[in-house]
Amino acid sequence: MNESEIRMELDCRGLKCPMPVIKTRKAIKELNSGDVLKMISSDPGSINDIKAWAKRTGNKLLREDHQQSEFVFIIAKN
Repeated sequence: MNESEIRMELDCRGLKCPMPVIKTRKAIKELNSGDVLKMISSDPGSINDIKAWAKRTGNKLLREDHQQSEFVFIIAKN
C-alpha cells in the first residue's frame, strides 16, 4: 500500500469517541467500492472502535499504525 492508492484522507485529531467513527462512516459513503480511506485520530478509543466498525460493516482495515499519540487507519471500502 502506498500513499498514491489513498483516495481520501480524514483528519479526526482532537475528536473524542464516537466522532472519529461517525466521521469515518460518513467519509466512506462518499467513496466507491475498493477505494481507500486514510483516517488519523488522536483518540486511543479509535483503535477498538474502528476495528469493530470495520468488522460490522464489512469494510476492510488494511493497516493501522500507532505513532506516539496518533493512530492511523487505512480502510478499503467494501
